[in-house]
Amino acid sequence: MEINETRKELSKRGKNGIGFLLSAFVIWSIITIIFLQRIEISHKNIYMLYVTGLMFPLSVGISNLVKADWKLKNNPLGNLGLFLNLAQIIYFPILFWGMINHPNDAIVFFSIITGAHFFPYGWFYNVKAYYVMAPMISVVIMFLALFLNGNYLWVIPLTMALFLIILIVWIHLDYKNKFSNNKI
Repeated sequence: MEINETRKELSKRGKNGIGFLLSAFVIWSIITIIFLQRIEISHKNIYMLYVTGLMFPLSVGISNLVKADWKLKNNPLGNLGLFLNLAQIIYFPILFWGMINHPNDAIVFFSIITGAHFFPYGWFYNVKAYYVMAPMISVVIMFLALFLNGNYLWVIPLTMALFLIILIVWIHLDYKNKFSNNKI
């Protein structure tokens, strides 16, 4: 199977990864609620990590609801998406360092890591939105964190959730454009 045909199949059957992004939106919405609470920052950070445990089961459930197949057993790139997502975990030592040494900045580190990890999905699903949104999320979150200077930390996960909505809409429009008109 040619590489472009393989990517076309991934994009079509996986619906550009929308099931995972919808799950991420739910998780970042919950993180926003956590950061709105009047509890210690260390507890917020721990709850934030706990919530991420919902990602995989929620993604599987939402993918089933939207009829997106991300397993693709006969596709040689089928497992690559899972590996790209798991690669995000490699950056968690930065997050843990932040939680220990700069607890107010842990949400910033986590947001930037999450945003940046979308970049390779631009190639994976052949969708420009990932290429644009990954650096945009990372840079905007960084400047927002500098502007907030440790105050109103709930704005960071809320911004992340809003960026996810934009990305979801964009990849959905890309999907409809590519496959309703049979352009690829």
